[in-house]
Amino acid sequence: MITINELNEGTAETFVQHLGGVFEHSPWVAQQVWELRPFASAAELHERMMEQVYAASESQVLALLQAHPDLATRMQVTAFSAQEQRGAGLDQLTGEEYEAFASMNAQYVSKFGFPFIMAVTGCTKDDIEQAMRQRMDHDPEREWTQALREIARITRIRLERIVTDRSQE
Repeated sequence: MITINELNEGTAETFVQHLGGVFEHSPWVAQQVWELRPFASAAELHERMMEQVYAASESQVLALLQAHPDLATRMQVTAFSAQEQRGAGLDQLTGEEYEAFASMNAQYVSKFGFPFIMAVTGCTKDDIEQAMRQRMDHDPEREWTQALREIARITRIRLERIVTDRSQE
């Protein structure tokens, strides 16, 4: 855990070292937000990070969306994603469940052009499956917006695990 003050006072390299992985394979968010220091709180830091995402070009946001792994994938994922998916039970799927998720993931990517993104912390595999089925009915614009909302939730949770507003004594 690092304090907001330590982040504010640190170098760009240290800042990105701690926060570069908050947005899946997209350290550019931390790199850009470093220039906006100091931050009064972790909540403000997160708000500024999301502003960078919303202000990014469509192609940059698409790359961010595409950087997320398929849920329930058996491929190597970041430590953050592995922990989140493990917590939702996606690492313990039966062969049949895995095939169902793989099929839904493929359909989703085919329709929207990026993987299904959901803040799975606190969810079960059934919650995730139900959300995926419901969101397949979204139009592309609505799903783009929903995916960004999910990224905001995911990154807020990740930041809460990394940054504290309190001094470490």
